[in-house]
Amino acid sequence: MTVRDWAELLRVSALFTVPGDALAGAAARGRRPDRGTALAIGASLCLYEAGMALNDWADRDEDAVDRPHRPIPSGRIAPGAALAAAGALTAAGLGLAARAGRPALAVAAGLAATVWAYDLRLKHTPAGPAAMAAARGLDLLLGATATGAAKRPTRWGPGPAPGAAARGGIRSALPAAGLLGAHTYAVTAVSRHEAQGGSTTAPLAALAAVTALGAAALRKPGGALAEPGRPEETPRHAGHGRTRTAHLSHRPWATPASTTPRLLLTALTGSYFRTAAGPLLHAALNPSPPLTQRAVGGGIRAMIPLQAALATRAGAAGTGFAVMGLVPLARTLARKVSLT
Repeated sequence: MTVRDWAELLRVSALFTVPGDALAGAAARGRRPDRGTALAIGASLCLYEAGMALNDWADRDEDAVDRPHRPIPSGRIAPGAALAAAGALTAAGLGLAARAGRPALAVAAGLAATVWAYDLRLKHTPAGPAAMAAARGLDLLLGATATGAAKRPTRWGPGPAPGAAARGGIRSALPAAGLLGAHTYAVTAVSRHEAQGGSTTAPLAALAAVTALGAAALRKPGGALAEPGRPEETPRHAGHGRTRTAHLSHRPWATPASTTPRLLLTALTGSYFRTAAGPLLHAALNPSPPLTQRAVGGGIRAMIPLQAALATRAGAAGTGFAVMGLVPLARTLARKVSLT
């Protein structure tokens, strides 16, 4: 076993699509990324890699026929080693989430259970794409729940109870989690045909979904066109019965609309559509295994600009830029280790 064998088993080139989940979740909650966000990213990376190792362990017999070059069927990594790695990575992910608080651990436990259920039972059933979509949505919610979990009391009082704060974070991040989950559902539906090809319907449906999701990303959850970074006035009751108006109280790091133009959100959404749509169209016109696999790879890479767009839509343009900084890293590593 070599480092390259493990990198191929764990599909490390896809790792760069993971941090944006937690960062988009933090942005949806209206907070700066903090220690809790970092713990959520670490937990997400561990659970994602656990799913990759478990996926190849569960598919070892199928891969012996369709993908004999994969690390397990080729004999480069023993099945037991892959299963042990999946267990160790899951434990590590839950441990990191626990350090971010009980609400974050609860979300991470649900994410871990979804990953294991998908790989061991649901993958080849009609519920497979929904399970994968739920996993991505939970990953974003993990970032929303962990961010600000250790926030200190302010002069106005002790602040909300951890459970109440976590519930509020989850509610505010649900629209973003829904969009990311919908994209994941579409890509997963296409991936079910990547070994044999032959499906025109799945790429066409995914292309329609990508188009709809791109349009939705340009709008606020309520339906109006999003204005990234626009100051909001929120009434806040102080400790002596006085009412004060706090500009950007929900998004303290957001900047005025003039410095976070709508043009950025449009550009990020365009990058998302361009990355995902082209390969899907090619796969629909010629549903061969290579083009279908390319469409799946494009859908995976498109998660990064989608995450950046979701963060920017929530007013965190800086986070959006940071997430997009992962694109060249992902592209470089994808040339060495396949995404699929």
